[in-house]
Amino acid sequence: MKDKIMDQLQRFSKAMFVPVLILPIAGILIAVGNLFTNARLLAVLPFLNNPITTGFGTLLSGSLVSILNNLGLIFCVGLAVGLANKKKAESGFTALLGFLVFINAMNKFMGLTGILVSADSLQGTGQALVLGIQILDMGVFLGIILGIVTAMVHNRFSDTEFKNAFQIYGGTRFSFIVLIPVVVLLAVMLTYVWPFVQAGISAMGNFINRTGNFGLFIYGALERLLIPTGLHHLVYTPFLYTSLGGVATVGGQILEGSRNIYYAEMADPSVAVLSRSVIWDARGISKMFGLIGACLAMYHTARPENRNKIKAILIPAAVTSFIAGVTEPIEFSFMFVAPILFVVHACLSGFSMVALNLLNVRAIGPNGFIDFLLYNVPLGIAKTGWPVYIAVGLLFFVIYYIVFRILISRLDLKTLGRESEGMEMKLYTKAEYNEKISAEKTLKAEKRIDAALIVSALGGADNIKKVDNCYTRLRLILEEPELVDETVLKQDTGANAVIRKGKNVQVVYGLQVTAVRKAVDAELGLGEEK
Repeated sequence: MKDKIMDQLQRFSKAMFVPVLILPIAGILIAVGNLFTNARLLAVLPFLNNPITTGFGTLLSGSLVSILNNLGLIFCVGLAVGLANKKKAESGFTALLGFLVFINAMNKFMGLTGILVSADSLQGTGQALVLGIQILDMGVFLGIILGIVTAMVHNRFSDTEFKNAFQIYGGTRFSFIVLIPVVVLLAVMLTYVWPFVQAGISAMGNFINRTGNFGLFIYGALERLLIPTGLHHLVYTPFLYTSLGGVATVGGQILEGSRNIYYAEMADPSVAVLSRSVIWDARGISKMFGLIGACLAMYHTARPENRNKIKAILIPAAVTSFIAGVTEPIEFSFMFVAPILFVVHACLSGFSMVALNLLNVRAIGPNGFIDFLLYNVPLGIAKTGWPVYIAVGLLFFVIYYIVFRILISRLDLKTLGRESEGMEMKLYTKAEYNEKISAEKTLKAEKRIDAALIVSALGGADNIKKVDNCYTRLRLILEEPELVDETVLKQDTGANAVIRKGKNVQVVYGLQVTAVRKAVDAELGLGEEK
């Protein structure tokens, strides 16, 4: 039962990346739009103060904010696509239809039962307008529920075919036929059930707010501790996109979730100070600063004869973490050989968020330094306090360095460059480092990826039941996970780590994982439908 639950969580976790990874793009473009309307920047660069550039900035940021107002629909379609076993495009289209049926069914039923309140002022009523239709305010949970339901119906009935005159009603069309009564009944049921859920969510949010910095520490620590399971985004997603991360009125609209509120406040020049909810998205201190200190500590505690050798591993990993916020290459370098360091890392990550909150810093940097600049600098120091963020980051660089160096030395932890005699250290010569870089470049070109070797190391084509990927990991469901050859995957295909949870196997490739996924799909003869 435990493995089955983990399998389902892993699958849901992978599917969440479909909608979640697209949202930062909207946020970055909102930030770009704000660059052209920022009063401070226009004062410094007056040539930008003209109707064309300011109009472009207003249009860009203003239009993309609409994405935040329709997250339910985005998550519905995204999850339906991510959870579909095949015919993913049809599953997404069916989800869109199901979403429209649901909101109208709930609206009509609420009208028949007299539950609808006056649309003049919906704040505090538990109701909201979704695509112009007044229903219960379910936020992003509506999309999550309908996305899961649609995928379940689609996977069960999309292969159903009929003969003769009924033939046109088969396949994905039959899935939609089945989905209609399901979502209508769901709309009726949730009309009575959801108010209790709303009360529970509100109570949880109040508990988190009452616990203050303790709750923030737990949140920050868990977000790191769950990295090995691949479920860490299940921790932060509710805070970024639901009322757990705060509720605020921006520009006359009620928004839920720290990232939604942040994006809206970015686009609204009347907002003088960013709200406290932004702190739930301040996860970048450990990525941009802390882990760099950890890398330096591992370098200084390595055996002298190995220090030049481990630069090949630590320098690229540190740069990737700082610039792009991809931390797994560093974390996996000590996660399994010295798990106490990983626990300390998680705790320090939680403490860094508490420090930002105590100092009233509202800057964010969830995906590295580039995002940090785009998100915060255009808003100015008064709104974000971004210079203090950097100061806190430098402080945690020192803390990470001192703590990691003491623990590694005192406990004789076998981090990079401190392996026992006879143990092989990855990339321990310059020639091997050059080979590694060459391999990484090769991985960027899909046609040159040795997909056959990857498939072979995974136990062969017959052993692979499902292939998927997230931001940095190739995620697979294997019939016999014990057939995986980790040595080949790590040494010959460029993998950073291999994680097994039951039949779920994750191979960490970093930012080039999309190209690896496509090459593996091609090797297995899988089309886009898979």
